[in-house]
Amino acid sequence: MSLRSQLSSTGVAIITPFKQNLEVDYDALGKLIDFIIDGGINFIVTLGTTGETPVLDKQEKLDIVHYTFEKVNNRVPIVVGIGGNNTQAVIKDIEQYPLDKAAAVLSASPYYSKPSQEGIFQHYKALAKVSPKPILIYNVPGRTGRNVSAATTIRLANEVENIGGIKEASDDMNQCMQILRDRPDHFLVVSGDDALVMPQLACGMDGVISVAANCFPKDFAAMIQYGLKEDFAAARKIHYKLLEAYDLLFVENNPAGVKGFLYELGIIQNILRLPVVPLSNSVQEKVKAFVKKYS
Repeated sequence: MSLRSQLSSTGVAIITPFKQNLEVDYDALGKLIDFIIDGGINFIVTLGTTGETPVLDKQEKLDIVHYTFEKVNNRVPIVVGIGGNNTQAVIKDIEQYPLDKAAAVLSASPYYSKPSQEGIFQHYKALAKVSPKPILIYNVPGRTGRNVSAATTIRLANEVENIGGIKEASDDMNQCMQILRDRPDHFLVVSGDDALVMPQLACGMDGVISVAANCFPKDFAAMIQYGLKEDFAAARKIHYKLLEAYDLLFVENNPAGVKGFLYELGIIQNILRLPVVPLSNSVQEKVKAFVKKYS
C-alpha cells in the first residue's frame, strides 16, 4: 500500500508535554492524543521537531514512541520522526527504533551541514536502503539551512523505491507545483505550512502534517476534507477563521506557540525545555483572547 493511499488528508505533528520538573507528561500526552483523534485527524506524527526532539534523549524518544503506539491503539496510522545530519547515526536509529507498528519514517533533510543536492540524494538513498518502512522526506529549509530542490525530490521519487513521499515546507509555491506536476502517481505530497495548505490543496496536494491541528483538530480536519473535495468556498471559511491563529502559532517559535494555545485549552502545562522558552506575555495574552473568542 502506498503512503499516498494511507496518509492523505490531515496529519498532526504532536508536541511533547512536560511537567514542572521537565519530565515528559504522559497523562497530558494521552489527553492530547485522544483530543486530536476525537477531532477527526487522520494520522499522527510523533518525534517531529514540533515534539522538541532536539532536547529529548534517546531513551525518552523510545519511551514516547512505545507510549504513542499503545495509546493510539491502531485508531489512526503513526509516522515516526527520525532525522539528523549524521547519516550513519540516522541509519543506526532507524535500525534500533520500534517501527513495526509505524506507517512511515519522517526524516528532515540534514541540517547545518548544507550538503549539495547530490549529498541530499545520497543521504535519503542510504536511509531508504535500511528502513523497514517507507521514508517520508521532510523539506524545511527555514530550519535546516538547505532546500531540497524539486528536481532532487522527483529524482528520489523515481529512482529510490522506498521513498514514499514528502512533507514540503519550503514556502515556495512554484516549487510545490513543480513537484505536484512531475511526481509519480504513488508519491505522497503533503504540506508542512498550515497557512498555505488551503491553496496548496487547490494545486493538488494530498493533505498536511499540521501544527495547528494540535489545537484545532476538528476545524482543521474539516478544512482539509473540504479542500480535497474541491469545496473551496467551505474550506476558505475555516481558513480565514484560523488565519490569526496561524500567525500566533509561529510569531515567536514553534512549539512555543502551539504549547501556548494548548495551555489555554487546558490540555497541557506551558512548559518547554531550553533553549526554547514560553511565549512572551504580550503574545500569550493574544493567544488567550483568540481561544476565548474561538470557543
